[in-house]
Amino acid sequence: MTDTRFQHRHLLGIQGLGPEEITTLLDIADGYVEQNRSVDKRKNLLRGRTVINLFFENSTRTRTSFELAGKRLGADVINMQAAGSSVQKGETLIDTAMTLNAMHLDVLVVRHPDSGAVKLLSEKVNCAVINGGDGSHEHPTQALLDALTIRRRKGRLSGLTVAICGDVLHSRVARSNIHLLNVMGAQVRLIGPRTLLPSGVERMGVEVFHDMRRGLEGVDVIMMLRIQNERMRGNFIPSIREYFHFFGLDQAKLALAKPDAVIMHPGPMNRGVEIDSDVADDVERSLIREQVEMGVAVRMACLDVLTRHLPNRDGAA
Repeated sequence: MTDTRFQHRHLLGIQGLGPEEITTLLDIADGYVEQNRSVDKRKNLLRGRTVINLFFENSTRTRTSFELAGKRLGADVINMQAAGSSVQKGETLIDTAMTLNAMHLDVLVVRHPDSGAVKLLSEKVNCAVINGGDGSHEHPTQALLDALTIRRRKGRLSGLTVAICGDVLHSRVARSNIHLLNVMGAQVRLIGPRTLLPSGVERMGVEVFHDMRRGLEGVDVIMMLRIQNERMRGNFIPSIREYFHFFGLDQAKLALAKPDAVIMHPGPMNRGVEIDSDVADDVERSLIREQVEMGVAVRMACLDVLTRHLPNRDGAA
């Protein structure tokens, strides 16, 4: 069966997806949440298909959830770390694409430190490509799992006020979430020091706050972002202690949001830097563990949808 509501060959970003396409992915992922909670977690939907996770950057959480997603759908899954591959020895992305094409794989999941590298690969390979995060550009499956987490708790996305706080400048998670939340009718606030917010970001349809206390007033969802030291060239904050004082989420700042506001974080967390442990571990309001669970379901949905156009899939017409 081919789903007419999602006709893209690849998933390279949230930008360019419409509300119906996003809803399609979330609805399918919702079904996989229940499957993953059952005793028999495996389906043979992708039996005989090959999924390669090609990671040029380390990410235990994203890689593991893609691996689980592929295996639970019955695919053959191979993890490739660029650090131990021919790429490290000087092979170009084009050479890599030629090698992968010769292997006749069906889905390629790519994580790369350079923005646009995943799109380049998608233009050179014959399989479906999923962006597992490229530079500071996008991380579409993270935004989808965040959206599913919010929707399951709040029952909707439209009309909610979502604050994204911290190092927005270097965050592909923030960019994907801004695109998705705007498309789905949520109000987005960005909170952070001027040095960690992109110039002209207001053009993306967000409100900008440099005072965290003001920015958190009356919000429904708080998404904290980690300081991405690996992407920084120069000094962006005076000190960790000062950053936490002004932009770290603690109980006092959380009290300014709505009483039922929820807390999210894409991980890995820097406790005591962008978030206090008491807040991160609040069983009533923190959705951080739920985000990890939703990650597997969302990635199963993406693998499912992107392989529906392939011939001879089990259950396909």
